[in-house]
Amino acid sequence: MKKALVIEDDEGIRTNLVELLTEEGLSAVGADNGRRGLELARKDVPDLVLCDVRMPELDGYKVLAALRADPATSAIPFIFLSAAADRADIRHGMNLGADDYVTKPFSRAEILDAVRTRLERRDVLAARTAPVGDAPADRLWVPDRLEKIVVSDPAMLALYDEAAKAAVAPISVLLLGETGVGKEVLAQNIHEISLRKNHPFLALNCAALSESLLESELFGNERGAFTGAIAARPGLFEAAQGGTVFLDEVGELPMVIQVKLLRVLEERRVIRVGGRAPIDVDVRFVAATNRDLEAQIAHGTFREDLYYRLAGITLTIPPLRDRTSEIVPLALRFAKMTAAKLGRRAPPTLAEAAREALLRYGWPGNLRELRNVLDRAVVLSGEHEIEAAHLPAKVTGASTRESSPQLAGPRAPLQSATDLPPASGVMTRDATNDVPPSSTLRSEMESLERKRIVEALERCGGNQTAAAEMLGMSRRTLVTRLGSYELPRPRKRT
Repeated sequence: MKKALVIEDDEGIRTNLVELLTEEGLSAVGADNGRRGLELARKDVPDLVLCDVRMPELDGYKVLAALRADPATSAIPFIFLSAAADRADIRHGMNLGADDYVTKPFSRAEILDAVRTRLERRDVLAARTAPVGDAPADRLWVPDRLEKIVVSDPAMLALYDEAAKAAVAPISVLLLGETGVGKEVLAQNIHEISLRKNHPFLALNCAALSESLLESELFGNERGAFTGAIAARPGLFEAAQGGTVFLDEVGELPMVIQVKLLRVLEERRVIRVGGRAPIDVDVRFVAATNRDLEAQIAHGTFREDLYYRLAGITLTIPPLRDRTSEIVPLALRFAKMTAAKLGRRAPPTLAEAAREALLRYGWPGNLRELRNVLDRAVVLSGEHEIEAAHLPAKVTGASTRESSPQLAGPRAPLQSATDLPPASGVMTRDATNDVPPSSTLRSEMESLERKRIVEALERCGGNQTAAAEMLGMSRRTLVTRLGSYELPRPRKRT
C-alpha cells in the first residue's frame, strides 16, 4: 500500500485530506507543522507528500528543501497546497523542486487528479530503473521518445539510477567522461524524466564556435549589434525557456563567456549582445566535458565559481573499455539500427570471431567509434553475418600485437587528455615499436600524437571538427597541432 504524508497546520483541511486519501486506498498520515512532517518523512519515507506553503516556524519551502537535500527523500513527489493569494510564490516553489500545486479551496477531484498523476509518474520512473528479468546484459533504461539505450554494467546501472534522482530536482548537472561515452545521451535522458520534458532540450558544442559566434548563440543579439545582425534574435537560453540547455565541451569556453554564463546561472537573466534590458530565463543547465576542470581551475583557465555553479551534482560516465559487458549488446543494437535504415529484412548477427575482436579492442572513441565500426560492418556484410573480416584492421589487429612482453595482450586503451603532460594535450596509448628507442619521451609522444591526428583525419574524411572530437581536443587545438607538425589542413571529403 502506498503511503502519503499530509503536512498542514489547518486541522480541518488536514483531517479531510487524510480521510480522502485513505478512501483512495492510500495509507495516509498527517502532521500539523513542518518539523513534525520532516520527522515522519524521515522515519517512514512516504510515496507522496502534500504540504501547505504558509506554516509557522518551518514553512513549506524549507520542508521541501530539507527533503530534496536528503538522498533518502530527494525523489518523493511533492505537492504544494497554496492559498489563492500565494500564486505569486508558486513559481518559487516549483523552482525549488515541487512537482505540483493545488490552490485552496480545492475540490475532491482536483486533489485526487494531482495525487494520481504524481504516483503514476513515480511508478513509471521506478519501472524504468528496475532490473529487467534475470539477464543483466539485457537491461534497458528507456526514456520517452528516445532511442533505447543498453545499460547493463553495474557502474552504469548505478550512474543511471543516480541520474534519475537528479533529474527530478532543480539542480545543475555536470557530466564528465571521455569523448564519445554518451554524455549527450545521458543529458537527454535527464531532460526526458524531469518536469521540463515537455519543453525544449537544446544543445550547443562550446568548442565548435568562435568566441563572438558563441556569445551570440548563447545570449542572442539585438538588431545592428554587429555586422550582419539584420534582426533581433533570441539566444539559446531564451529559446530553451522552460526546458534544458546542454552545454557540451564546457571546458572550452573562453574566460569572457565564462563570466557572462556565471551571471546567467546566478541571476537567471540574460542580456543580448547589443542590448541593455535583462530578459528573465527559466532553464535547467546540464554541462559536459572530457577535461579535468579542477586542473583547469588550478591553471587559471576555468573559473572556480562557475565550476561550483555547474556541478550541482557531478556524474562521471565510465569509458566503454571499462564496461565490456555492454560492448556486444551495443554492437547488436547499432547493427540493427543501421540494417533497418538500409532496408534489410533481418538484423545482422555477430560471428564469434567478430565478438572476440570487439571485446579485445580498447575503443578510444568509445560509443561513437563503436557505432562507426558497426555501420561499416553492416554495409560490408550485406545480408550475411558480420565476420571479423568486416571489421577494421585496427580492431581485429588488437589481438595480434608484437611478441614483446610489454605489448602482449589486448591493445592498451587511450588515456584521457588530462593524463598527459601539457605539451601533448590529447589522448594516447602506450608507446609502440613504431617509435625509435633512442627518442626522448617528448619526441615519442609528439610522434604518436602526429600519427593519431593523421589517422583521425583519415577516418573522419578530413572533417576537422569530427577528428578533434575523436582525439579529445578542441578544433582550435587541432588546427594549432596541424601547423606545429607541418601537416596540411585537409579539405572535407563527401
